[in-house]
Amino acid sequence: MLQVNFLRQHKDEVLRRLAIKNFKQPEIVDEVIALDDERKRLQVEFDEAMAKLNAGSKDIGKLMGQGKKEEAENLKLEVAKYRDAAGPLKQQMAEVEKKLIDTLIQLPNLPSEQVPVGKTPEDNVVVREGGIRPEFANEPLPHWELTKKYNLIDFELGNKITGSGFPVYINKGAKLQRSLIQYFLDYNTEAGYVEFIPPFVVNEDSAYGTGQLPDKEGQMYYVTEDKFYLIPTAEVPVTNIYRDTIVKTEDLPIKMTAYSPCFRREAGSYGKDVRGLNRLHQFEKVEIIQIVDPEKSYETLDEMVNHVERLVQSLELPYRILRLCGGDMGFASAITYDFEVYSAAQGRWLEVSSVSNFENFQANRMKCRYKDASGKTQLVHTLNGSSLALPRIVAALLENHQTAEGIKIPAVLQKYFGSVILD
Repeated sequence: MLQVNFLRQHKDEVLRRLAIKNFKQPEIVDEVIALDDERKRLQVEFDEAMAKLNAGSKDIGKLMGQGKKEEAENLKLEVAKYRDAAGPLKQQMAEVEKKLIDTLIQLPNLPSEQVPVGKTPEDNVVVREGGIRPEFANEPLPHWELTKKYNLIDFELGNKITGSGFPVYINKGAKLQRSLIQYFLDYNTEAGYVEFIPPFVVNEDSAYGTGQLPDKEGQMYYVTEDKFYLIPTAEVPVTNIYRDTIVKTEDLPIKMTAYSPCFRREAGSYGKDVRGLNRLHQFEKVEIIQIVDPEKSYETLDEMVNHVERLVQSLELPYRILRLCGGDMGFASAITYDFEVYSAAQGRWLEVSSVSNFENFQANRMKCRYKDASGKTQLVHTLNGSSLALPRIVAALLENHQTAEGIKIPAVLQKYFGSVILD
């Protein structure tokens, strides 16, 4: 959530940066400032009424002590007017405060100055590419045919049990999933991330804290009876560990990692891009999160991008890193780098990770703070990244590493999977 004082002091800058994100309702900025003016006006009136009420109450006591009962009774009538005025003012303040917050949370995070201008994925900037695209003597098979050939995943069985987008992993397909999850967690913990197993459902406060509400409520599965949301990513519960917390400066940076299933409705997704593992309603992912000193967040962002890049490299996959343009970024992000791996059989790039700096946007919503060197309470910065999302990683591993003998398992996975070839 943006801060009202910043909107007031830097209105032109805010509007310019919102335009980079292609935000369609810039008038909300003026609405927020107007509501804040109203809130301040009511606060002044309330404070004045309370000051007169308190002063009058003291004077009544003095008059009664002096035996001036009539004067005291007259003053009581005057004080009653201030009391009667204070009640409605307090109610109006609460109503305006709620409307102010409800309006303010409609504003997305401001993009960093490093974010390129653009509206669609075609405007994203390729930062760098790595790895070697495989060459095949014959036409490579897409992963949905490979999973059937080696009996790894049953998409129709998942459709029977639940519906489309809920695959069933079988035998070596399940083992490959488990191997990847364990490898990703080991890789992250060796880099200093502390592992958590969080709840896989969250309350409204948690979904609000990381920016899923009110932006993505239509994309989350909602448990109506309990007012819980199935998590779209481990970022939500893990980051909220530090909601309503003042962390010690010496504890920063806080580095966390977690595996979780992820649940996304993916409403409106159709066509060839959703075939097989390309887009699911339930999938597995390992996440990394950092809570840091604001002065070090962009240094941390580079560190996290490099961390994920080395992980992708270790899987022997061709990849590229994109800096997302303003129009392709998420609601809460200040800057995002996407990782894509090349799908040999599909002839296209598949997103497997996003690494984002949210600056203080999530921290302001969560009230996650620290005390700086002067003892002043400040908002932290939060960052997160996929390390990694499994479905498209599995798709790329199967497609890029297929051989006549079977699927070649990357060296770093062999001790987890237990063999060199999946056949």
